Amino acid sequence: MSYSAARPGGRFTSCPLPALYLFILTALLLAASPPEVVARPAPSATQDLNGTVHNENNQPITGAVCALSGGMLPRQGLSTNADEQGRFVFPGIPVGTYTLSCAAVGYQSVVKSDVDVTEESYPVLDFVLSKEVVVRQRVEVTAKAPGVEQQGSAPPAQINATQLRTLPLIEEKFKAALPLTPGVVRTPDGKINIKGEVESQGLLLVDSAEMVDPVTGAFSIEIPIDAVQTLSVYKTTPLADYGRFSGGLATVETKAPSSSFHYELNDFVPTPRIKNGGHIIGIASDEPRFYMTGPLVENHLNFSEAFEYDVNNQPVRGLAWPNNEIKTQGFNSFSSFQYIPSDRQILTGNVDVFPLRREYADIDTLIPQTASSNYGQKGVSTGFTDRYLFSSGGILTSLFQYMKFDSNAYGQGPEDMVISPEGWGGNFFNTYTRFSDDEEIAENYQFAKKRFRGTHQIKSGIEIDRRSYAGTSLSHPVLLDRQDGTLAESITFTPAGNLHATDTEYAAFAEDHWAFRDNLSVDYGLRYSYQTIGEPAAFAPRAGAVYSPGSSGRTIFRGGIGVFYDRVPLLAGDFTANPERVVTNYNGLGLPIGLPVTYQNAYIEVMGNGQEIVPSHNRLDSTPHNLTWNLEADQEFTPAVLVRASFLSSRTFQEFTINPLDAPPTPPTLLLTNTGVSRYDEFETSLRWRPIAGADVSAAYVHSQARGDLNTLSAIYTPFESPVIVPNQFGNLPSNIPERVVTWSSWKLPRELTLSPVFDVHSGFPYSDINVFQDYVGTANGQRFPTFASLDLNVTKDFRIGFLPWIRDHKMRLSVSVFNLTNHYNPRDVYNNVTSPYFGQFAGIEHRLYDTYLDVVY
Repeated sequence: MSYSAARPGGRFTSCPLPALYLFILTALLLAASPPEVVARPAPSATQDLNGTVHNENNQPITGAVCALSGGMLPRQGLSTNADEQGRFVFPGIPVGTYTLSCAAVGYQSVVKSDVDVTEESYPVLDFVLSKEVVVRQRVEVTAKAPGVEQQGSAPPAQINATQLRTLPLIEEKFKAALPLTPGVVRTPDGKINIKGEVESQGLLLVDSAEMVDPVTGAFSIEIPIDAVQTLSVYKTTPLADYGRFSGGLATVETKAPSSSFHYELNDFVPTPRIKNGGHIIGIASDEPRFYMTGPLVENHLNFSEAFEYDVNNQPVRGLAWPNNEIKTQGFNSFSSFQYIPSDRQILTGNVDVFPLRREYADIDTLIPQTASSNYGQKGVSTGFTDRYLFSSGGILTSLFQYMKFDSNAYGQGPEDMVISPEGWGGNFFNTYTRFSDDEEIAENYQFAKKRFRGTHQIKSGIEIDRRSYAGTSLSHPVLLDRQDGTLAESITFTPAGNLHATDTEYAAFAEDHWAFRDNLSVDYGLRYSYQTIGEPAAFAPRAGAVYSPGSSGRTIFRGGIGVFYDRVPLLAGDFTANPERVVTNYNGLGLPIGLPVTYQNAYIEVMGNGQEIVPSHNRLDSTPHNLTWNLEADQEFTPAVLVRASFLSSRTFQEFTINPLDAPPTPPTLLLTNTGVSRYDEFETSLRWRPIAGADVSAAYVHSQARGDLNTLSAIYTPFESPVIVPNQFGNLPSNIPERVVTWSSWKLPRELTLSPVFDVHSGFPYSDINVFQDYVGTANGQRFPTFASLDLNVTKDFRIGFLPWIRDHKMRLSVSVFNLTNHYNPRDVYNNVTSPYFGQFAGIEHRLYDTYLDVVY
């Protein structure tokens, strides 16, 4: 069977219909409400909106959630938490009229409408919350708005800046906080999974701009934690303006630059490496962070800079020191600028620089440093957003973002890689280089509220996203040995592949949030997309509803359904250009069994009518897509107890999978097809409880199942290529943990002490038994690690040092974090080869771990 190109003309080089459609839509948006041409006064300064939250006894309410909406802010607004003194601040707010609300579990929410921010400094707002009335808010206590009519049918789980700093995180990175939210799992290989799907099938947005590796889709780009205002996780959404993902969506809103000068210095004391006997042997990690904001040009231009330097020698259990560390070095710089040309327009820009080098990136008990792979990346992302407020009340938002992202991976030397029943040896086999870029343009218009049988908040827009890359892949031999040391199989490769792929996506959307009355609202919308190497015409309808019976707002029902189309993986666009694998089998005497078998790389698209079409290079005509629906109910039992119960069902289709075929009359083929599927079902119950003042408890139980095809592109090629590719099977996904309980809380104690524990217990991760040839023995992913349980604790103590002039007026904060406080038996590795003398034994036990931080509190 031949797999040569069957379509004349090759790849498409133009897209006249979508381009014309986008042009017409843009013209309609611009004509919807023309800008005023009246001369504007001199540029206005932004203001920092400050306030305090306390109870009727004048005691500060730590952790109270304050939300700001209106003006030219994004539709979802901004939220923040009150600190230990009950203070909060929204920096860099442009001139305009806003609505500000503050709420806390156990208190009545307070809303201040018509908050007019002018060029003059705004006085400090004082919120007094009473315990007398039941608070109406979401289980996450985001308090975006007091009424059901403004709430979404699938609100995200949110983690704010205060929680990012106080909760015990294994790394001071915002991605380390993602697994604290229900439905998010970090598998032992370090990949983030949302609703069962790996991160490369999800999407990360930073200030509405895409911020992922353009080639793999992985969440490889960090934002300094000090720049993060809010981190949100969506398992589904009725909003049609979100696209290019089939898994989960994570969004980061960064802090706006302030019009007043401010700076912070955090974690500036290195963490020593302490070995047995209490001896200090070098530095385990050093992650100093610096944040500064203020005006560059008074009343014209504000800026902020968040910088973090990262040196981390992460120990891996199961290997002997000093050959047991993953060595990471890099820095991240996120610069943000805000310019206010008039009281109707705000311009923001950002520059993110993120070089990184990680040595011995994938070591574990069975993979020593010599057999591991190194990883490196460098890149820059820059962009701007322009928001213009029309006299009609509509807001036109224009976004442009450019990213340059280069990555590489390589082993420790040129030796052949050896895989035995007891682990890996030799040097890792594959070296790759990837040079990629991503350009994104978006234009959307949010109409002023319309009134017709309720209120309508209509939004429409267009998007263009272009991704491209070029690179190489070079591999040296892989040898599979038996337990007695004899060679069972060898895999060699044809010469280096020169890789390149480009995809341009055109998209348009329209959506409406229709509030019939205070206790009933619906969301509905439609998204259209065209991809030059993927689906030529994809329609993604979405809808959701929110209803609260009665007038108390103590019970809320939500539900929704939506279709989501992913990006086409660029690794699929040039799959046939990869080096081909040549496999030779050997008997027990080391003699070849038959001739070497060359597996030709090929792609087949399988259509719904059963026909098979072989497209040309870089033209796949297929895009993974997802159907998700959800139902949930929120109930407030007492002012201090909020409970949620929800069910979510997710189905993903047309995933790209890889399967080696060697069955006559078909020639040996390593086949890429679009037939992969996966499914995820989840039942969740969650609790938010405020037992006493200064205490906040969040707990969730999740019962879920994640199953699908195992040989996805992400599983085979991200972050490193698999040395052996076995036949594809449908089974438990690596993220399948049927039972999970995760809780976190914060407790304010006397003497300025704060305790923040996190308890996570869940079913063990799945794994497979394999033989010498790495083939599955029994059911793929049919075995499980022991139940995982970890109690992590962060303790902070505030104090002052009066004899140092530069910090005399500021508090110092010492934080001590303990991970796996109970030293629970948590192995991360297993000898899963049935011919190994250690078969079935677990290794790499994660013991108790300590970390310390020292910050200057401003």
